Formats: sequence, structure tokens, C-alpha cells
Amino acid sequence: MLHQIDVHGIRLYSNHGCMQEEAIIGSHYEVNISVWANLSVSVQTDELIDTVDYVALYEITKSEMGKRAKLLEVVCQRIMDRIMDEHPAVQKASVNVAKLSPPINGDVERVALTFTAER
Repeated sequence: MLHQIDVHGIRLYSNHGCMQEEAIIGSHYEVNISVWANLSVSVQTDELIDTVDYVALYEITKSEMGKRAKLLEVVCQRIMDRIMDEHPAVQKASVNVAKLSPPINGDVERVALTFTAER
């Protein structure tokens, strides 16, 4: 059985983007993480060590969002790679990164990418 853990609405400021202005000024981002793992042991033990710690998922996200990239694809992949590498209990993960109010010639609320991976 797989159980889902969601960490949604992680709001961060970072300097991703292809334009020079984005590197200097930066933008607001929102990240949503979902992971699926068998949590039957943690249900029995009630111990943090037996689950996927959502604080650790947040810290991975914060760390990777702090490393500049031109493309959101790169940021999504870095977050995904760390989740899968550092949390062997995770069987499936979904990472959604949205740039809020992107520098597009128009009224756009957000642009977002979602990467999903399974073991």
C-alpha cells in the first residue's frame, strides 16, 4: 500500500530564468511536492525516522531553488533527483514548480512545470 504526503504552497524567491533581468531582479515561485511511500511502519511506531519527513522535503526544495538555473526544467529535475536519492522509501514523486507573474508580454498568473518519477 502506498500513502501520499503533500507539501504544497512552498513560496520562495529566486533568480531563475533566461533573461538577464531575471538573474538580477528575481521572481516569486511556488513549489508543490507530492510523494508516495509505504508508511505502514510509521503508523505502527509513531516515529519520525520511519516516515518521509516533510521538513526534509521542504529543505531539499529550498536548497535547490537557491541554485540559479535558466530553465525551470533543470530546477524540477534537481529537486526530483534529490528526493529520490535521499528518500529510498519514496516510490513515486511529483514536483511542480511555478514562476508567478512571469515576464511575458501579457497578463499571466503563472507558468509551471510538473515532473513525476517512479522507481
